Amino acid sequence: MPDKTVILIVEDDPNIVDLVRSNLSVRGHDVIVSKNGDSIERTLELRNPDLVLLDLMLPDADGFELCREIRELFDVGIIVLSARRAETDKVRALNLGADDYVTKPFGIEELLARINATLRRSRPAPAGPPEPTVVTVGDVEIDLGRRRITKAGRLVHLTQTEFALLRQFAISPGVLLTHATLLRRVWGPGYETQTEYTRVYVARLRAKLESPGGEQLFITEPRSGYRFALPSTGRVPLAASHGPA
Repeated sequence: MPDKTVILIVEDDPNIVDLVRSNLSVRGHDVIVSKNGDSIERTLELRNPDLVLLDLMLPDADGFELCREIRELFDVGIIVLSARRAETDKVRALNLGADDYVTKPFGIEELLARINATLRRSRPAPAGPPEPTVVTVGDVEIDLGRRRITKAGRLVHLTQTEFALLRQFAISPGVLLTHATLLRRVWGPGYETQTEYTRVYVARLRAKLESPGGEQLFITEPRSGYRFALPSTGRVPLAASHGPA
């Protein structure tokens, strides 16, 4: 019998804690609760959760800073829960490593769907049509089977969401992948209009895999989406546009 999924809730509102904990527990998840930012690192080390639900407005900690620290130290899914609705706050959280951002108040079914989508990205994909095992573009080697990425022979660490997005590019080199397509395939149904997710995460991949002044791997098609450079040569696909995401 597989181990239970462990989810850490970092939230000081007892009503939200009770609602989320009861709904997760009844679905078979093992739930841990922390009402402040103290000892989060210790809890993550001891329990190794699969997912963190992180409130930004904690009484004793800066939620953004906590998000950054968790991402730097642990390979765990992070969903931010926040009453802050500004797009700048969402983009900041995504830039700091959050996999998703849910605004309060939220429906429990929506939250459960987003939890399931984030957990799916951390698990092996179901069997499907054959796809390349290793894709090499310039000095970047993408081993899809082993989930191992190297640049110039050096290992590059990607988060679960970063890898899931890169995989979509690696299996479709030269093909225009629209924002909606990437959002649906990586984040799930219902995310098709959240283009800030693709913009932030493509920028994260560029920072980790491209070299200043070197070949572009991720080519922007304005107002449409992106193309991935062709394997082995790093060549830019024909008709591709160059520019920021």
